[in-house]
Amino acid sequence: MSDAVLAEPWRSFLQDLDTLLDKPTELHCLGGFVIAELYDFERITADVDVIVVRGEDPAKLAALAGQGSELHRRHKVYLDIVTVARWPENYETRVLDLALGTFRNLRLKALERHDLVLAKLSRNIDRDREDVKRLALGPGLDPEVLRERYQSELPWQLSRPEREDTTLDLWLEMIAEITVPQEGPKTPT
Repeated sequence: MSDAVLAEPWRSFLQDLDTLLDKPTELHCLGGFVIAELYDFERITADVDVIVVRGEDPAKLAALAGQGSELHRRHKVYLDIVTVARWPENYETRVLDLALGTFRNLRLKALERHDLVLAKLSRNIDRDREDVKRLALGPGLDPEVLRERYQSELPWQLSRPEREDTTLDLWLEMIAEITVPQEGPKTPT
């Protein structure tokens, strides 16, 4: 999807933001925007969740495109610079380009599916569980990769590790139920 055209209102919103940037700016994105645009699932959201900003000052970006900004009023979507999320330590080695070559100054990087799931683990609200189910239906979500990254890249930043351990176990069970191959009708041998 890296060279695919973004859906509206995202395309116009991000193009308008791009024209306001004075220098190359890289945004590391996650959340519903990534699920909808990169993983092609129908997902309604009004924001682009951003965990890292490189280039432009995050405060300037929030003023230009954050909630309540002129761009937000015009396009009805906004940037949300996230400060409380947890994500795997080495996620940057796996980020994916989103809308590569679409903008002059703006570069969008998206968490890949395992890192995206793990970033939702601490919050664990209904919407997060629905997102995990959507991602589990697509190809490439490996429960062993989730467990390994959780154990090696996340524990040091979790505030309630016992709770997150339980949540991961429940999510892995949910993923296993969703991805179990369906048996077809038995044919006599």
